[in-house]
Amino acid sequence: MLESTDSEADYGQFGPPIFDDPSVRALSRVAVIDIGSNSIRMVIFDGAARSPAYFFNEKVMAGLGAGFAATGRLHPQGKARAMAAMKRFRQLIEGMGAAPVIAVATAAMREAEDGEAFRAEVEAETGIAIRIIDGAEEARLSAQGVLVGWPGAEGLVCDIGGSSMELARIGEGRIGTRLTSPLGPLRLQGIKGGKKAVRTKIKDTVADLVERVGTGPDRLFLVGGSWRAIARIDMERRGYPLHVLHEYRMTPKDVRATVKFIQKSTVPELRAATGIGESRMSLVPLAAQVLREVVKAVKPREIAISSYGIREGVLFEQMPQQLRDRDPLIEACRFAEAKDARQPGFGRALYHFVLPLFRSAPRARLRIVRAACLLHDVNWRAHPDYRHESCFDSATRANLGGMTHQERVFLGLALLHRYKGSREGTRFEEMISILPPEDVAAAEVLGRAMRFGSMFSAEEPLSHGELRWFPKKRHVELRLRNAALDLLGEVAASRFNSLAAALGATSDIRRVRGGSVEAPKA
Repeated sequence: MLESTDSEADYGQFGPPIFDDPSVRALSRVAVIDIGSNSIRMVIFDGAARSPAYFFNEKVMAGLGAGFAATGRLHPQGKARAMAAMKRFRQLIEGMGAAPVIAVATAAMREAEDGEAFRAEVEAETGIAIRIIDGAEEARLSAQGVLVGWPGAEGLVCDIGGSSMELARIGEGRIGTRLTSPLGPLRLQGIKGGKKAVRTKIKDTVADLVERVGTGPDRLFLVGGSWRAIARIDMERRGYPLHVLHEYRMTPKDVRATVKFIQKSTVPELRAATGIGESRMSLVPLAAQVLREVVKAVKPREIAISSYGIREGVLFEQMPQQLRDRDPLIEACRFAEAKDARQPGFGRALYHFVLPLFRSAPRARLRIVRAACLLHDVNWRAHPDYRHESCFDSATRANLGGMTHQERVFLGLALLHRYKGSREGTRFEEMISILPPEDVAAAEVLGRAMRFGSMFSAEEPLSHGELRWFPKKRHVELRLRNAALDLLGEVAASRFNSLAAALGATSDIRRVRGGSVEAPKA
């Protein structure tokens, strides 16, 4: 018997949306300022979704920690740049009505002789309260940022800044051992004794850290601008087609090859190939030496890049527990649907309509199917000739947590086929190549199912009919309520046939009248 899904209660494993809850809407403009040894960044989050949304994001390469190893003080020009940046941030915060405002300072300010005095000076000039955090707290916040993107992450987080490097164990949603070290590249620049002394310092310090934190995690999570720059160089070396750093994966072998590649290249060559800024690139050779030694000592199975760190960890602290417990991908997609779709809420109904085609899919795949249905209409304002491209771009390049690169491309491909029957000749063919053939086929099926389902009903698809899928027989059936026959016009029928073709299946359409099923009259 055909049944419509409960429009109020049936939200499955993800629970009902909560982004309109007052405790969540209170996070709609959270300003976080991270005052590091090399850069100062302010992010204003739209924090109503579980996955961070960047309403405003600006970085200044102030260089507070430059020369610290020799002087023990903050760099004079860095202080001037930092003060100018903080004054600008204050005005932006006031103009955007951001609240709360949380500013944290890390290694340079906590260790410099004049760090406390400069903190007081900035507070007096701007009215922004700054909390100088110790190394263990820095490690905790970075690890917490990783958990924002990967709620179930297990392994070791390694966060590198200009003047320090932190390690933290994570697992079962908790943060364990936390350590800090002076292995930031700005600090290493000041070591006397040449390259040999630097290598010895790195090796000895890493050995001490690993003795305390342990070896052998399956995954090493890398946080920090220098690590992201190295990952971008790795992409260039490998010819990797998807230039999204978050969730990018490397093996220990990749790291070794990329460190050698960096050593054989000049800074101008690397900048020309990757577009990385001069200030950041100047730190990469030393950071690469540190990473090589960390990977050698820790012995992870794989290395994952996290774009989330201290700032996202601070945001996570502001979230009510009910939001922390949510799936970051699904909540972000719900938020996007509510904001941009023509019919917010239809994505959930569409998911239940296409679900019979994916009954045997694992839970991880069903998350992506759900995300696709939520996002299926958010690009409707794009020009019809380019809507499929806009969909693919938004899925693969959006700042969404909780997805691997393969899942990003799967999602993008499904949304491409939501609006376009063929992918041949598109500029995405190289990117699609990172998927195995069976995933390419499944993404096309999902896209064609959404294409049909979104046209078949402007309300609840299951109130008009349902799909039945018989995988052993390779047969798909549409069971149609008698009152909905007029919805199945020529174009809709063509799209149903297109779905059957993608499944490699035979098809038929049956009419439901009362409790019986019969084929509709021609």
